[in-house]
Amino acid sequence: MAHKLRTPFFVVNPKAYLYGEESLALAKAADQLADEYDIDILFTVQHADAATIKQATKHLFITVQHIDGMTVGRGMGYILPESVANVGVSATFLNHAEHPLTLEELAKAINRANELGLVTIACANSLQEAKAVAALQPDIMVCEPTELIGTGQTSDVSYMEATNQAIRAINKEIKILQAAGISTAADVAKALRSGADGTGGTSGIVCAPDPQQVLAEMIAKVAEIREEGIER
Repeated sequence: MAHKLRTPFFVVNPKAYLYGEESLALAKAADQLADEYDIDILFTVQHADAATIKQATKHLFITVQHIDGMTVGRGMGYILPESVANVGVSATFLNHAEHPLTLEELAKAINRANELGLVTIACANSLQEAKAVAALQPDIMVCEPTELIGTGQTSDVSYMEATNQAIRAINKEIKILQAAGISTAADVAKALRSGADGTGGTSGIVCAPDPQQVLAEMIAKVAEIREEGIER
């Protein structure tokens, strides 16, 4: 992993809820929290905003929401990995339930990201898929049941623990993100106490009346859990 992530880490994932100035404002708030609490925060951006947000922040792992496993040349309409690496992007999501890939496509994208030193965050929506994706050796895995995404309902602890164990049985080096339905600081604590390396949120943050306040509460909770010294 080119960009070494410390645990526990947090992902702010605005998806397509935010872009431009609104995304930049939340990124700046996240950047201040990353500095204040000394927490590694991955902040996902629209591809068009990557360069601007990278230049405006100092402490974030700027993360795109997808790349394609292509090389320089023909490939109209796809996301060239070099194009994001060139503006300072650190990481990429892959195979999210809202942008699924075949295992072949995922393998190609992971390989290209590895060539460019991009951290790969691969998603899986079931225990069975988690095992298949883990075999491709991404840097981080997200274990979200598709039906819980955006609902504000978290995975139960038994699911979190089962996916954590299954992935670590295949590759102990893969970091694990449990993030389905995270909308409160209590949800953050639940995910991290399950043994996950990180957690994060989307609608629970960006759809809140005061997104920056919710984010601040969540990051404070990450810092609190860090002090508990939970073995991961």
